[in-house]
Amino acid sequence: MISIGLYAQQASADSSIVFDKTTHDFGDLEIKNGAQTYSFEFINKGSVPLIIQNVSASCGCTTSGWTKEPIEPGARGYVNATYNPTGTMPFDKTLVVYSNGTPASVILHIRGKVVDTQ
Repeated sequence: MISIGLYAQQASADSSIVFDKTTHDFGDLEIKNGAQTYSFEFINKGSVPLIIQNVSASCGCTTSGWTKEPIEPGARGYVNATYNPTGTMPFDKTLVVYSNGTPASVILHIRGKVVDTQ
């Protein structure tokens, strides 16, 4: 009797979120200019649509917006980080991006220094 074992490797279908960069330095921000926004861009390098489920900011002075519709494989999306200065000081804030992609969460950083140049 001859026994032959066959093993098939099944490719897993997933989405893969890859940001162009994960840190943005605003440099010196003048408090009189108010809230400033930076758009973090990413690409879905996976084989199925990527969905941003939520973005959580480290404090109330930072808000976010993001691509709400599914991002097809090879397509680009964004996560906006808006910092609203409340006083003259350095800042280093984070946003955590949750998605159905790999990795399931990504930490983005914004930093800078708020100055008063009256």
